[in-house]
Amino acid sequence: MRIAVACAVALLLAAPLRAQAPSAVAPKLSANTTFSADALQGDVDVLQQAYEALHPGLHRYNTPEQMRGHFDALRRELSGERTLAQAYLALSKFAGTVRCGHTYANFYNQPEAVRAALFEGRNRVPFHFRWLDGAMVVTRDFTAGRVLPPGTTVTAIDGIDTTELLASLMPYARADGSNDAKRRSLLSVQGDDEWETFDIFLPLVHPQVGARQTLQVRTPGSRTTRTVIVDAVDQAGRLAQRPKAPDGERAGWTFDTTDDGLAVLAMPGWALYDSKWDWKGFLRDSFARIDAAKPRALVIDLRGNEGGLDVGDEILPHLIARELRVPSPERRVRYRKVPDALAPYLDTWDPSFKDWGEQAQPVGDGFYRLVRANGADAPAVFAPRAPRYAGPVFVLVGAANSSATFQFAHQVQRAALATLVGQPTGGNQRGINGGAFFFLRLPNTGIELDLPLIATFPPGQPPDAGLMPDVLVNASAADIAAGRDVEMAAVRAALARRD
Repeated sequence: MRIAVACAVALLLAAPLRAQAPSAVAPKLSANTTFSADALQGDVDVLQQAYEALHPGLHRYNTPEQMRGHFDALRRELSGERTLAQAYLALSKFAGTVRCGHTYANFYNQPEAVRAALFEGRNRVPFHFRWLDGAMVVTRDFTAGRVLPPGTTVTAIDGIDTTELLASLMPYARADGSNDAKRRSLLSVQGDDEWETFDIFLPLVHPQVGARQTLQVRTPGSRTTRTVIVDAVDQAGRLAQRPKAPDGERAGWTFDTTDDGLAVLAMPGWALYDSKWDWKGFLRDSFARIDAAKPRALVIDLRGNEGGLDVGDEILPHLIARELRVPSPERRVRYRKVPDALAPYLDTWDPSFKDWGEQAQPVGDGFYRLVRANGADAPAVFAPRAPRYAGPVFVLVGAANSSATFQFAHQVQRAALATLVGQPTGGNQRGINGGAFFFLRLPNTGIELDLPLIATFPPGQPPDAGLMPDVLVNASAADIAAGRDVEMAAVRAALARRD
């Protein structure tokens, strides 16, 4: 996705956000290019100064003392000569300690030379998979001869037990707070992302994994494991495996009324920042078709949808009979104006982020309250919009829903406008950081880390967790092998109980 427009208007944006500024890193790099301790410590100096001065969520899940400990640990990790791969891993692990879903060494924003050096190897597993109760379960098989049918459990890769493998990668996966379901979701491979988190970190953390991989697997219906040797794929091969949307501009959106009297609005992504497609018109037309068809229920399928634009704001008005007021959480930043010493290392798409001016009002404890243009933080108000659908609404959710889709799921659940079906969401009820970003480019390694600038703080003491669905369902390896859609089955079961 590109970020040249619209991102600033929504706090809850889908990662990854993509920087646009060119890199100053030398074009000749390899994973084994080394950097001196002085160069690495210089990068940590810039990182610590920038995060302590500008990151509004640095102490949401860490005390200042704990964060100083994390910086000290990073300095120890980079206390000698290190390779580019080692530096990237150390910085990524540090970013994970912030426990912010928008704070990481963004794969999309690395200089081309860094991406080519670290991310382009032929070392990706030749299948898609999900983590189910800690087990790696194949969902799509791309091996020669199709030797890993869906539902196969992979128990080891090149001698590494997959349970231990998952544990070794979890510290590098971004998520808000204690939401490990989001981390496991990111470490699955489903073809949802151009750069898959698992693909990036598997060969960096376990460099013995290469182009030929020896797997221990248990196929559906079998109680015994067997050895399979497969050829890995590279990034081009991984991209070729992604599900093809009928129209890329539409981000895979579909609307269907042929499924057992249900209207199904499937939206696998809301990253429509630079799309020329009239998605608002698509939603208006869909609700007109719903009004004409009078379906038994409306299903809004958000599975795999991390977020993007605030598409939910265009859906809510069609679900309400009267005005809906949604409280606006307080927005805070850590600075009014960026210190001059940090400015050379920060890229962004909107220069106004460098100086909030009177928009940022001091509230103490190192924070500024970010007020809106009208000076008020009034609740968002949604007015009913015709045609209204008054029948049962089900929203299919899961751990991927962590930004704008988390916000929408929270709104409809809180207002009792829909039944959430699926697994616990990503995101966090304590609020998240996002909305505006700097792309922090470290001067010596050239590695980039995203730096979110606005934090939301809901009132009270909400739990450190995503949202629990109203109807909790989990797929098994047997369900995957049989091609069962357990979320849609749960919707039909819920409707049957109503009849």
